[in-house]
Amino acid sequence: MSLTALHPAPIRKGPPRPQDAVSQIPANANAYELTSEDEIGDTLTQLAESGDPISIYVPGSREVVLGRILSVDPELPHFVMELNEGMTLQPGKLTFVTWLRSAKLQFRLSSKDWQALPGQPQHIPMDFPETCAVLNRRATERVEVPLGATCMASFVINVVNNSHSYELPIFDLSLGGISLHCSKLNAKGLIKGRKVENVLLELGDETVEVAELEVRYTRPFRSFLLGEQIHLGCMFTKLAPEQESKLKQVLQQISDDLR
Repeated sequence: MSLTALHPAPIRKGPPRPQDAVSQIPANANAYELTSEDEIGDTLTQLAESGDPISIYVPGSREVVLGRILSVDPELPHFVMELNEGMTLQPGKLTFVTWLRSAKLQFRLSSKDWQALPGQPQHIPMDFPETCAVLNRRATERVEVPLGATCMASFVINVVNNSHSYELPIFDLSLGGISLHCSKLNAKGLIKGRKVENVLLELGDETVEVAELEVRYTRPFRSFLLGEQIHLGCMFTKLAPEQESKLKQVLQQISDDLR
C-alpha cells in the first residue's frame, strides 16, 4: 500500500457563491506583510489545494468578481486564477481578498490585458504579487526562527511495520503550528494530511513536547545554497495547556530579541 493511499487528497470546494465574497482589509487595519516569494508561494498553494473562494475588486466598483486559484507553478512564481463561469476581469489594478485559516489575506496585481489561456476563457495566468497583506484573527502571529538559533523538531513515523526517524529544522512557529525546511530525501513520507505523534520541539534552551501535529501542506522550492528543498506547513492538533504555556514563553522571548 502506498503512503498516499493512507491519506487521500482532499476534495476541492466548488465554485464560490455570492455569499462567499470577502470584504477588503481596511486601510487602517493592523496587518502585516508577506514579502518572501517562498511564503507567498506556500500561501497560494494552500489556496489552490483547498479551492477557497477569492474575491476580486476593481477600483471604483462595488461588484465582486469571484474565483479561486486553479494551480501554482512548483518552480516559477506563477499561478492560474479560475474565474466563475461568465465572469471577466477589467484591465488595470485588481485587489484579491480571501480567508486563509484564521487570517484574512489580500494582495494586488495589475495588467493592461488579463489574457486567458488558449481555449480556456475562465483560466487567467498571473505572476506572484510582490507582497501579501495578512490580518490575523488570532492573538499570536507566527515568528521566524532567528538566524543562528537552533530549533529542531524530532519524531518517529511508523508505516507498515517500518519506522523512520526525523530531525528537521524549524523555519517558523506559532501557537498554532510550525513550518519546516528540509531536502526532498529528508521529507520522505511527510505527505499532506499525515498526522505525527509525540513530536519533540527543541527551541534553544527550551524543550516542548507536542502530542500530535498534522502536515497541512508541502511545497518544493530551490535554495541557492542547498538546492531542491521542501517547505512543510504543520498544525498542532493536540497541545497540552502546560506545553502551550511553554511555547508562549518561547515566542515572547523571540519577539523580544527581535526588537
